Amino acid sequence: MRPAELSTILEREFLGASSGIHTPIMVWGPPGVGKSQIVVQLAARHGAAVVDVRLSQMEPSDLRGIPFRDGALVEWAVPALLPDSARHGATGILFLDEITSAAPTVSAAAYQLILDRRLGEYRVPPGWAIFAAGNRQGDRGVTYSMPAPLANRFAHLTLDVHLDDWVAWAHAHRLDERVIAFLRFRPELLFDFDPAHNPVAFPTPRSWEFAHRALQKFEDHDGLLLAALQACVGPAAGVELKAFIDNLDNLPDIDAILRGDEVPVPQEIDLQYAVACALVNRALRVNGHGDAAETHGRILDYAGRFPQREMGVMLVSDMHRAVGARLFELPQFSVWAKSVADVMVFGSDGR
Repeated sequence: MRPAELSTILEREFLGASSGIHTPIMVWGPPGVGKSQIVVQLAARHGAAVVDVRLSQMEPSDLRGIPFRDGALVEWAVPALLPDSARHGATGILFLDEITSAAPTVSAAAYQLILDRRLGEYRVPPGWAIFAAGNRQGDRGVTYSMPAPLANRFAHLTLDVHLDDWVAWAHAHRLDERVIAFLRFRPELLFDFDPAHNPVAFPTPRSWEFAHRALQKFEDHDGLLLAALQACVGPAAGVELKAFIDNLDNLPDIDAILRGDEVPVPQEIDLQYAVACALVNRALRVNGHGDAAETHGRILDYAGRFPQREMGVMLVSDMHRAVGARLFELPQFSVWAKSVADVMVFGSDGR
């Protein structure tokens, strides 16, 4: 399942918690593909709290609480880490991250919490959703086989990597456009993990974000940049990214394109990807400003100049995901769309 689809499902499950129709969701996936981040971003969109409980770091008694004597009876003190509407808010997400790394004795303690939304006298507040995430056994993480009674308490979804969704996220979060362009040029490197070789550094959506940070820190120190990139995404991918960036000295003048000058499209494919991603980044920067329509129109004009029309389709599709449907209202869009009508079809959502 692609990230955008998973995000939609989790959002509906989150909203369903307040209506009593929520089903706990288990998200499976390899390391570094954004399982936890999707949950955190969902909570942030709704201004809700996330209580992250790592069962792998707990003993069974940590979840159940501590017993204390109350007269002739023994009561249980509820752990402060569990959701409480007075302390955490009326709505939120109880997130059992890395649940497959928890020992069976600990995960068994969570059975009642997950399905019945209670643990002894404790009850999960009504507006709270329960999500969990973990790696598969073949991902070479510290994982246990999920017991059938625990598995049957969840609906199960598997998260896959998807380049278009990652590119949209990367533009929205202002990742370095050179990293985005490189992955458009080499899409198979968005996620390249071979558990049989058990690498230390390897390409994942998470480690490409690390590469973005490395560029900001070491770009002015050429002797260290390659090592920093390799430390994030692995030796081979780091070399390729560094070579790609070094070749960008031949990139066309982006400001001239946005002024409406007649700037030729570069012949090299890697530079075409780079200029396309740079233009999407500029489109997003001016979105909502007074000159946005003019800038977007000139980018659409340039999109029609690519000798490979599929490159222009990629540019406009990424720009639509970044700036929204107002793009379709520009007169330049109609002209461009007619020129590529035989190589693309827009769906009802504009993609």
